[in-house]
This record gives sequence, C-alpha cells and structure tokens, in this order.
Amino acid sequence: MTTPPPQPPPELRVIAAGDSFREWASLNDTIMGGSSRAGCRISELGLVLEGEVVSEGGGFVSCRSPVYRPPLDLSSYSGLRLTLDGEGRSFKFAVACRDGVFGLTELIPGGLRWVTTVATESTGTTVVEIPFDRLQPVVRAKPVSLPVRFDPSCVTRLQLLHSRFGDDGQPNSGYRDGAIKMLVRSIEAF
Repeated sequence: MTTPPPQPPPELRVIAAGDSFREWASLNDTIMGGSSRAGCRISELGLVLEGEVVSEGGGFVSCRSPVYRPPLDLSSYSGLRLTLDGEGRSFKFAVACRDGVFGLTELIPGGLRWVTTVATESTGTTVVEIPFDRLQPVVRAKPVSLPVRFDPSCVTRLQLLHSRFGDDGQPNSGYRDGAIKMLVRSIEAF
C-alpha cells in the first residue's frame, strides 16, 4: 500500500472569524497606569473593539487572542490577511512566537512581539496583507536589534492595538484619542 503524496496547504487558512473570536480579550493602557477603556465583544460581523482612548498616562487599547496551545504552525504560508473596519485609524498588528533561543525572549519584560502598522480606510472595510518578512521585533513599542528571526511555525498570540506609537516607536500619525470602534471581520493566513 502506498502513501498518497502530501497535499499542499489550502490557499487561505482562517485563523479567526465569527465565533472563533469568542476568547479574544481586551488589554488596555490601564495595565501601566493609563485611563483608556475599551472592551472586545462578538457581533454578527466579527470582533468589535469599542471604548475610549485617552492619551495621558498611556494611550492604547487593544484586543488580543488567547495563547494558542499548541502554537499555530503557519510555516506553509507567506503572511496574514486582515479584514477590518477601522475608521481611518492606524493600528499595530502584533504577533508573539515561542522562540527557539532557549526561551530567552520570554525573559524580556513585556515580551518580544513582531509588529507592523496597519492603516485603515476612513469608511468601509480595509483588507491588508502582511507578509511575515514585514514584521519587525519590538519590546513595549521600542524596536530591538536582537539576533532573532520571525518563526511562523510557532505563533502563540495575535493582537491589534490602537496606540500613540507606531511600529517604529515613533508617534503614530493615524492615532486619535477619544471614542473608538473597530471591527475585525477576519484574520487569515495566505
């Protein structure tokens, strides 16, 4: 009996859509003394982040996935596609990975994240593809130059943030404080 040849991965893999957003939760600047408040909730269209962003003392709100156990193996894909309604704001999309460097990045306060900026249209839905090679390593909004490489075979968490700071640590030109409502329709690997 012969084993059939391995099948190529599907062109798209849905990471989160609909009910699979159920375990996502908010994380806001209150963890560092800020006063922004926002929450995540499921709607019939996807994940909604809604609340108020306050610059003083912090300046960020976010929704993040649960920790993926086991980690997602996305090594057969080139990147991630986000479909969202973001009111013309710029968001940071952050990816956490289990690292193969003896777990050293887990010892960094705040953790190492791989990020890029996602700009949205002022009305309607924005679809953006993020190649993995566009993700940059940061710790607490500050770029780092550690000898690490992004490893798509061990993705442990995803997060979308609206923050005063962009992926380069500089002020985010697409940032606005005040009321916010973002809808994440889906996240897919491509």
